[in-house]
Amino acid sequence: MAEQSKVSSEVATAALKEALGDLLEFDRPLAPLTTYGTGGPARYFVSVTTADQLAGALTAASGLDLPFFVMGGGSNLLVADSGYDGLVIRVSIKGIALTGESTVETGAGEDLAALVDFATDHGLTGLEFAAGIWGTVGGAVYGNAGAYGGEIKDVIIDLTLVNRDGETRRVDPPYCRFGYRDSYLKVTGEIVVKAVFRLGRGDKQNIEAKVKEILALREKNHPIHGRSAGCFFKNIPDPKEPFGKLPAGRLLDEAGTKGLSVGGAAVFDKHANIIVNTGAATSKDIRQLADIMKKRVFEKFGVKLEEEVIQLGNF
Repeated sequence: MAEQSKVSSEVATAALKEALGDLLEFDRPLAPLTTYGTGGPARYFVSVTTADQLAGALTAASGLDLPFFVMGGGSNLLVADSGYDGLVIRVSIKGIALTGESTVETGAGEDLAALVDFATDHGLTGLEFAAGIWGTVGGAVYGNAGAYGGEIKDVIIDLTLVNRDGETRRVDPPYCRFGYRDSYLKVTGEIVVKAVFRLGRGDKQNIEAKVKEILALREKNHPIHGRSAGCFFKNIPDPKEPFGKLPAGRLLDEAGTKGLSVGGAAVFDKHANIIVNTGAATSKDIRQLADIMKKRVFEKFGVKLEEEVIQLGNF
C-alpha cells in the first residue's frame, strides 16, 4: 500500500511553501524523470541543489509527518501510475573536484557517468567497472552499485549525509555496512550529500581502453535506445560463480522469459533480466510482467528473485 499523508492538504501545502518557497512544485509529472518514462505525478516535488536545501526539505516533511521519497537520476525507479501522494525530493547537488593526488569529491546529484569520465580524464583508475551504469553518485552509494566484479564500496572513503531531522554529518564506509546492492542507509534513511573516492594512478590510455571495453559489453547486452531501468532483479550470491554471483538473467533465460510481454512492456531480447518500455507501457504493465518472470523462475528453480528496481507509490 502507498503511504498516506496524515496531514490535510491545506496544512501541508502552507507549511511546505513556508519552508521551501519557490522551490516547491505541485503535481509534478515523474515519468520524464525516470528511465522507464512511466508513472504518475508527485503531489509535492522539490529539486535541491545544496545540503541546506536538502536539510530543509527533510525537516519540513518530518515535521509534518508527510511521506517523502528521495530520488536521484530515476534510473532504478518504477513509479506507480497513480503517482505518489507525498513529497518527492530530487537531489541535484553537483560538483566534481580533485581533493588530492588520487582522491575525488563529488556531489550526490552528479551522474555516475560524469564521475567515470572525470576519473578517466585525470588518469585515475578504479571506477572503470561503473562505465555505463545509469544514475547518480548518491543513488550508486545508496544501492552500492557495481558490475564486472567492482562495487562502489571498493573505492569510497568518506561520505557526508543528512538525516531525516536535517542534521548533517560525515561518516566512513564501515558505517554504511555495504552489501550486495545494499547499504545501511536503506535502514537509517540518511541521504548522501557528497562522497569522496580514493582511486589509483594509472595509464590514461589503458583506463580509456578498459572503459571502452566495458561500454562495448553493455551495448551488446543492454538496450541503447528504448526505456529501461537495467536489470530488474538482483543476481543471486553463489561463491562458485564468477564474481560470486549467479546471474538472475541466466535463470530467467532458462525459464523461457524472453519474448514475454504485457501491454507495452517486454523482456529485452538480448538480456532476460531487462524489461523495456517499447513505447506505450504503463508501470502496471512493467510490474505485471516482472511478476510473471519471477513466478516462472520460482516454479522452475525454486528461487525467489529479489527486485533491484525500487517501486514508488501504490501498486
